[in-house]
Amino acid sequence: MSEVASPDSTTLPTAPKIGFVSLGCPKALTDSELILTQLSAEGYQTSKTFEGADLVIVNTCGFIDDAVKESLDTIGEALAENGRVIVTGCLGAKTGEQGGNLVREMHPSVLAVTGPHATQEVMDAVHANLPKPHDPFIDLVPQAFGIAGLKLTPRHYAYLKISEGCNHRCTFCIIPSMRGDLVSRPVGDVLSEAKALFEGGVKELLVISQDTSAYGVDVKYRTGFWDGKPVKTRMLELVRTLGEIAAPYGAWVRLHYVYPYPSVDEIIPLMAEGKVLPYLDVPLQHSHPDVLRRMKRPASGEKNLERIARWREVCPELVIRSTFIAGFPGETEEEFEHLLDFIREAEIDRAGCFAYSPVAGASANDIPGMLPEAEREARRARFMEVAEAVSIARLQRRIGATMQVLVDSAPAMGRKGGVGRSYADAPEIDGTVRLLPPEKISKTMKVGEFTRARIVGAEGHDLIALPI
Repeated sequence: MSEVASPDSTTLPTAPKIGFVSLGCPKALTDSELILTQLSAEGYQTSKTFEGADLVIVNTCGFIDDAVKESLDTIGEALAENGRVIVTGCLGAKTGEQGGNLVREMHPSVLAVTGPHATQEVMDAVHANLPKPHDPFIDLVPQAFGIAGLKLTPRHYAYLKISEGCNHRCTFCIIPSMRGDLVSRPVGDVLSEAKALFEGGVKELLVISQDTSAYGVDVKYRTGFWDGKPVKTRMLELVRTLGEIAAPYGAWVRLHYVYPYPSVDEIIPLMAEGKVLPYLDVPLQHSHPDVLRRMKRPASGEKNLERIARWREVCPELVIRSTFIAGFPGETEEEFEHLLDFIREAEIDRAGCFAYSPVAGASANDIPGMLPEAEREARRARFMEVAEAVSIARLQRRIGATMQVLVDSAPAMGRKGGVGRSYADAPEIDGTVRLLPPEKISKTMKVGEFTRARIVGAEGHDLIALPI
């Protein structure tokens, strides 16, 4: 005879718990968000510790050596503390020295391994090792943004991935071997997700991909539909429509991973008109034509100086952030000095730099003239010294200006000050605006809302401002 629980019984089944670690870039983060949304929709709970979980999912990065080490170390830690681990992400697609799967070679006891953007494969592995709970009412996911699902970012900003993969074969990069060729998301799906995020309170939308400028190339810019209207699957139409959707919410749209193709020229007027933020994250990597050719960089990279000058003529407020590689194989001192001159002349607002890392599988490793590691690191240090001087000089020009600041932190309703970001500052990778306590007692600030502030100083990569 089966036991029937009384109406006031508390012996309800406990939902299985899953620990989750998300490593790597924002594109990996959006993969994690999709998986977590599906887990939550099926009734699984998440655990904040490895020990308290029934199994652990690790979303890995596999690009540079440091990222590979961090991912492998994290998998090892999860195995030691929990023992039941599913691995997904870019590292899951890498081949090891013995020709098999790298993760399997290093950690043979993992339950399953998948590559990136593999939500269904991850869920299949979860179902096989931790059957999902039965709950017919679980389809309403708490804390989700409707069709946009769950997000791992603070509630006032979110990443919007518009495509997967990349058609380029840059010699230093192995991402296409892990994430495949370019696959653009249907424009209607992208715009519907953006709308859901804005409706859910997102005040800053960060558009990401491997190559934002190439959006729609794979589908020949075919026409899609959103809100009953035709919209081309192309960056210009996408960005313009995102700006239109964001406007009623007073929200920001920020563009990342924008290759400097001539077509980007069409986006700059939208920035000048205030439709989207006058901010471009452009992965330039180098300036010297010979180095760019060895890198197999697309988009006529050697013309970037003139292109940037034209952009700033159209939109003087434009802020450019970029990443570069120092010590690329065969890089001469003259070529490196060319790069330093470029940083000064182009006045790159925010610049990051990697010393060349000979990632396994990258064809650049076979280029003659590999520099010693010490020299690569020394050039990176020299680059950052110049880049920081340029950035600081650009920040000094802000003093005295009044800017709109998105508040990220505001203890005591901001009466003690807080931390925010201007349009020039993407979260986690750029500087911040340190907000002083307001002079007016009535002035308050709240996380996720905008405040006007007068810039009164600059300190390193950050600004200091007085809320007004």
